[in-house]
Amino acid sequence: MVPEQYQKYVTPQVVQRPVYPAAVELAGERQAVKWVPSAENPSVMVAVPKEFVQPMQPSPPRDLAPQPLIDPIAQRMVGGGALGAGVGWGAAQVFNAIAGAGTGLLAFALLLLAARLVGGRTSVTIHQEVHQHSGWFGSNNTTM
Repeated sequence: MVPEQYQKYVTPQVVQRPVYPAAVELAGERQAVKWVPSAENPSVMVAVPKEFVQPMQPSPPRDLAPQPLIDPIAQRMVGGGALGAGVGWGAAQVFNAIAGAGTGLLAFALLLLAARLVGGRTSVTIHQEVHQHSGWFGSNNTTM
């Protein structure tokens, strides 16, 4: 109640009281809740019944090994191309050498044939003998 001198400033209010007494909620009977960020405003936390919140799943372990700078499949493709180019170049060198050897052998055969046809058969025999005799106290004697 308000004192009489202040009652002229108070507006009357009707207070409704329940006809029956309200049910009493005990702390043990209260539903368990978890506080989660709101969908509209993540800075505001909202109480959600515990059975509706899914537990957090641990994230799978990550592979922290350094990744290659160039794709391994691309490396194999480039390596195969380089191998093919090297084999082709090497085969070309071998065939070039065989062709050059054939040309050289042909030229040598033609020179032998020309020498046989042009000139008679000449032979030169060189005979050289060298005798070396070692004597006492390092004396040497060489005769030809």
